[in-house]
Amino acid sequence: MSDTVTTDITTIVDTNLAALCEADVATRADMIRRAWAEDWSLTDPPLVGEGHAGLDAFAATVCEHYAGQRFRRTSAVDVHHDRFRYGWELVAPDGTVTVAGIDVGELSPDGRLRKVTGFFGDLPAA
Repeated sequence: MSDTVTTDITTIVDTNLAALCEADVATRADMIRRAWAEDWSLTDPPLVGEGHAGLDAFAATVCEHYAGQRFRRTSAVDVHHDRFRYGWELVAPDGTVTVAGIDVGELSPDGRLRKVTGFFGDLPAA
């Protein structure tokens, strides 16, 4: 990957989602590098992680515990300034949704993911 600014946030998000379920270690590392800035952080209900190695360890756990499942985006990626959000699902090979939620985050100056906070489930009622 060059050091030029990335402008396609949808590609970045989709690369990240694919990396989270990629079993091949070398392919996963390349996808993480393309999607995430060096100074990233991910905060989900079950974990808080930082750095490429931290995301790789998280993805390895997902691959082990949810073998054969894939993340997919369920919405467009909504962006303004350096902020974004989108919906997602973790789906089993038979189409069963294991968990769903939304991610909100901040982009780095080069357009890669810098901070992501995940929320599981639907939004609570008012």
